[in-house]
This record gives sequence, C-alpha cells and structure tokens, in this order.
Amino acid sequence: MLKTYSSNEYDVIVVGAGHAGSEAALASARMGQKTLLLTISLDMVAFMPCNPSVGGPAKGTVVREIDALGGQMGKNIDATYIQMRMLNTGKGPAVRALRAQADKVQYHETMKQTIEDTPNLTLRQATVDELIVEDGVCHGVITNTGAKYLAKSVVLTTGTSARGRIIIGELTYSSGPNNTIAAIKLSENLEKLGFKLRRFKTGTPPRVNGNTIDFSKTEEEPGDSEPRHFSFETKDEDYLKEQLSCWMTYTNERTHQIIRDNLDRAPMYTGVIEGVGPRYCPSIETKIVRFADKPRHQIFLEPEGKNTDEYYVGDFSTSMPEEVQQDMVHSIAGLENAEMMRPGYAIEYDVIEPWQLKHTLETKNIKNLFTAGQMNGTSGYEEAGGQGIIAGINAALRAQGKPGFTLGRDEAYIGVLIDDLVTKGTNEPYRLLTSRAEYRLLLRNDNADLRLTEYGHELGLISDERYQRFEAKKAAIKAALVKLYDVKIHPTDEVQAFLESINQSPLTAGLRASAFLRRPGVTVEAIEKLTGEEIASDRYVREQVQIDVKYAGYIKKQELQVEKLRRLESKKIPEGIDYSKIDGLATEARQKFEKIRPESIAQAERISGVNPADIAILTVYIQQGKYSKIEK
Repeated sequence: MLKTYSSNEYDVIVVGAGHAGSEAALASARMGQKTLLLTISLDMVAFMPCNPSVGGPAKGTVVREIDALGGQMGKNIDATYIQMRMLNTGKGPAVRALRAQADKVQYHETMKQTIEDTPNLTLRQATVDELIVEDGVCHGVITNTGAKYLAKSVVLTTGTSARGRIIIGELTYSSGPNNTIAAIKLSENLEKLGFKLRRFKTGTPPRVNGNTIDFSKTEEEPGDSEPRHFSFETKDEDYLKEQLSCWMTYTNERTHQIIRDNLDRAPMYTGVIEGVGPRYCPSIETKIVRFADKPRHQIFLEPEGKNTDEYYVGDFSTSMPEEVQQDMVHSIAGLENAEMMRPGYAIEYDVIEPWQLKHTLETKNIKNLFTAGQMNGTSGYEEAGGQGIIAGINAALRAQGKPGFTLGRDEAYIGVLIDDLVTKGTNEPYRLLTSRAEYRLLLRNDNADLRLTEYGHELGLISDERYQRFEAKKAAIKAALVKLYDVKIHPTDEVQAFLESINQSPLTAGLRASAFLRRPGVTVEAIEKLTGEEIASDRYVREQVQIDVKYAGYIKKQELQVEKLRRLESKKIPEGIDYSKIDGLATEARQKFEKIRPESIAQAERISGVNPADIAILTVYIQQGKYSKIEK
C-alpha cells in the first residue's frame, strides 16, 4: 500500500545542502524515503567555499568509502575534476592518497542536478529557525517564513552558517560562507533544547587572476597520466587526458616581515577572533609566528575551474586587512603583479559538542535528530560527506523503524572519524589523518570497495548490477591468489637477470610465485612476463593481489588486533547505567563516563583519562548484573 503525505510531511528532512547534507539527502531518498533537503541558498549546494579540491591523505580514502557505500562524492568529482594525482606513491599502500582539483562551478552544478533528478527527493530554499520537539522527540522544523515541515527524522548539517561571522582585518559582519545568509536562530534554539555549543573558526586565502601570474617563477605540478578515479564505477577510458596544472611557489623574508609589521591589525592576535582555528591548516600569520625559524613556506596556485581565471592561493589562508593581503601577495615570487580578485577571510561559526552524539550520529538527548558535517566540529568536505552518508542512512533507517547502522574503527576511516568525535570530542576543528587510524593498513585507498560494498548493497544504495561486478572482482582476486600459489619460478637466466636488475640476490632453487612476489621490486606484471602465465587481466585485481601478498604478515597482525577489538566492542554497557553507584572508579573516569555515556567496553577504554583499573572495575560491575540505572 502506498504511503500518503500531506504537502508538508516527509520521512526525512535534511537541513543544509553542503557536502554533508547532499550525501545525507541522497542516501535517504535512495533508500526509498520521501526526503526534503532545505538550504539557505540553492547556489550553495555542494559549494566549495575554500579549496576546490577533493581528497588527500586519509580524506581521499573517505571519498572512496563514501562511494563504496553508494554515496555521490566520488562520482561527482570524477565528473568534474581538472586534475587528478595520487599522493605518497613512494610510500606504502596504507598512506597512498588520491587528490583531485575540482572545477568549482561544475562540481556544484553537477551535484545540484543529481539532487534535482533523484526520485523521492525535494530540494527547497529556506532558512530553518527552529526544531519541532515534543517530549524529547524531534518531529520537524520551522523556517524563518513560518512554514512548518514534519518528518519522522531530521538531519542538521549547517556547516559554517550557524551564527557565522566573517572577519577581514578590522571588518566583521554576520554571514555564512561566501557572503551567504547566516543562520542565527537555529543555534539559539539548540541552546534552549539543552545542547552545548562552542565557537570554531576557519579561513580561506585570497584568489588572484591567473592572467597576472608569472608562472615562469613557479614550479609546475601536473596531473597523473595513469588513470585514477575516486568512484569504483568510473571507467579508465573516461580519464581526463588534458588536465590543468597546479603550481608551487614560496613565501620569503619580505612576506614574513609584512606580516610581522601588521600583527597589530591581525584579528588572530587582536582578540577579534574568538573561535578556535584548525591546527593542521593554520593561517599564514599563525605559521609566521609559530614557526619563526622557517625562512619560507610552500604556496600552491590552484585553478578554480576551466572557465575562470581565478586561482586559489593555497596554504595562504589569512584574515589580514585587504591592503595588507595585497602587499603579502605581491611579495611572493610569481605574484609580484597579481591582481587579487577576492580577499581571504576568517569565519567563526557554532558547532555542537560531538560527545552529545551516538555512533549513529543521532543526538543523545533529542530522539530522531541527527547531525553531521562541520557542525559536529570537523573540517573538510570529505569528513563532512562521510558523516553525511552515515547520518542520512540512519535517519532513513529510523524512519523505517529499523536498527541503526555504524562502522567500526577497523572497517573504515569514517568509523575512526565518528568514533573519535563521539568518544573524545574535539577542542579544535577535527581533521582526519592517517595517524589517527590504528588499523590503517587494513583501511587502504585501494580496498574500500572490498570493505564496504556489502553494506551498501544491504542498505539498498548499491545496485544489483554493481554488486555482481563487485562479486566478480572478489572472485578474480581469489583466483589470482590461487594462481600465484600454483605457479613456480625457476632459476633461469632470465629470472636471474631480472633479479640482478632490481638488486636482489639470485635464486638457488625454484619457489612459488607467491613467495617470489614478496621480494622488493617484484611485481605481478614481472611474474607474468617471466612465466608467460596470466595471473590477472584487470590492473585493479593485480594491485590488490600484490598488496595482499607483500604485506601479508603485517595485515595478519592487524587482523589479530581487530579480533581483540571486536571482542571488547561486543561487551555492551547497559543504557542509563548509574556510574555513581560503582565503587572504586576514579573521579575522572566517573565524570567522563557520565558525560560521554560509552556504548561498549571498547569505547570506554578509548576515553582519555580512563585507565585500565577503571575498565576492569566497570567490566566486573556489569558482569555481576546488579547494576543500577539512573531514574528518568
């Protein structure tokens, strides 16, 4: 029987159409839920107010995970990039990362068109002022025009618009990113509902006219010639051959002196900026102060699209007065005569303390309300998109009356991201790094589909056709591994000459190809050439097999660690447990447990300030089965 709705009634409402909101709304609609996506401006759908790029260390893997779950970010950047590069190719597979420079306008337009064309999804321009909450349950939203929209679940993805304030030198004014309207009343409403908010700050650099850059004084950084893709569905033959280059230059002592001479006008140091800025993407003035011994800093000149001359001055974020920015730009090699088209600025905004969330990204004190993206304290489009698809999935599942969906730290960088937020909170804009993932050899850029496609298919976000191709790839990997075990390598003259060419010792006897592959410098392609046997016809299968064999010992070690983690994750902590009744807990541990309300022993163990003795006491208390619960 078909559902019937009134004109203002939906299954899921998503507030905000940035990178988190776009993924959340698409996931919900694709799962069959009637979904409403509200945004302050239709011109800001999946907009890139800062660097028009996607990917990088850890972040690139998140985009591939979004794609493996059935999300859109990977497909969108594959359709709109102007440069694609694989980073860290000289390092191991755990830290390799794909990065693309986007055509800023095309990225926005393509995502907006996708949203408009998606069944079950309505896109509408509106500013949400208030949530409709009754008895601790969210039932919808109220806009600034007084319109009411009802839903079974609501996802907030307000980005940097929440009480946004732009700062350029002595100038400050209320605004969202890129001079859009700020959302003022929603933050006030969240505070009334009991949420704890805090102020964060981020920033963006100037943009300059590419026609006025002297590229002869800079270093060119071209894209890769070998096909690379974020989406597992993108075909090699569609790879863009004519890519736009990025360019690198440096600050110098003159740049640094201009900044030092004007620190008395720098909002970062005059007290104008109150929010906490990102540690891993500081402003150029912060770099000059913090790293005073450095004679120069890298600056990247990155095109914003095919049909514009604007260049993004990367790693040069600033909120200095406009005339000071102009002097700073002109002090840099290649930019002596550059025309500044837009000044850089800082923006302050409200975030919700993320320890108030469950792993599903549902808020703990308001049922059916989910939050995602920068409003949870993260930085970056990729972190936002990863949270967005999880929030959208769980909002849809809640609307369907089904259990929630979560990812573990051993399953995805998205799982690491969310667990860090809800378990530890964050005192600054959170950026995902490879070093944050203890199982990063398992969470690689190349195997995101093997880790997550199964989930995407079960959720209804991966089509049967795509799932069959995935199953065929798994079968090909298994067959290739068997082949490597069966094929023998003998100490022929050709084999010995090959080993000498890669500075490896000669063979003294025959051995299996799988053992031969473990030697440094040996590839699957080399084995195929030496033996005449085809191990795998697909280059992605060869890549997977090669990594599996070469890193087998390390992978096995991490898999054993994961088994231990899963045992601890299976030890659930009863909801509403009264920690004040547990004798022997350290005061700090009791306070942290009451604040964060961990869901499992494993999560409790990851809370900072909690020691092994506290975990042992908590475990025994639960095992006794005589625990008390807080009366509501």
